[in-house]
Amino acid sequence: MKDIDIKELKEKMDKEDDFILIDVREPYEHEEFNVGGELIPVGRFPAAIEKLEDKKEEEIVIYCRSGRRSGHIKKLLEEAGFQKVRNLEGGMLAWIQEFNDEED
Repeated sequence: MKDIDIKELKEKMDKEDDFILIDVREPYEHEEFNVGGELIPVGRFPAAIEKLEDKKEEEIVIYCRSGRRSGHIKKLLEEAGFQKVRNLEGGMLAWIQEFNDEED
């Protein structure tokens, strides 16, 4: 499935669309700043795939700091049979750059 950019994700969140949002960063990164995703760090993700098994048909958006780790997790989920996985392009770096500037 096509990846998602920060503006589309923010729009989905604002409209309260139905999707699963997962943060694959480390706990300290999540504590510093997050957009509400469930924290499942990359190192713990292989074990978490089993817990997500019943979500294979649902849209899942994965994010990290820059999009690299979440891109890797997207591939793992697709290989496990998940149909609607999207990586947040640019990750939290892009989000902060775009939306925190608006708050100033």
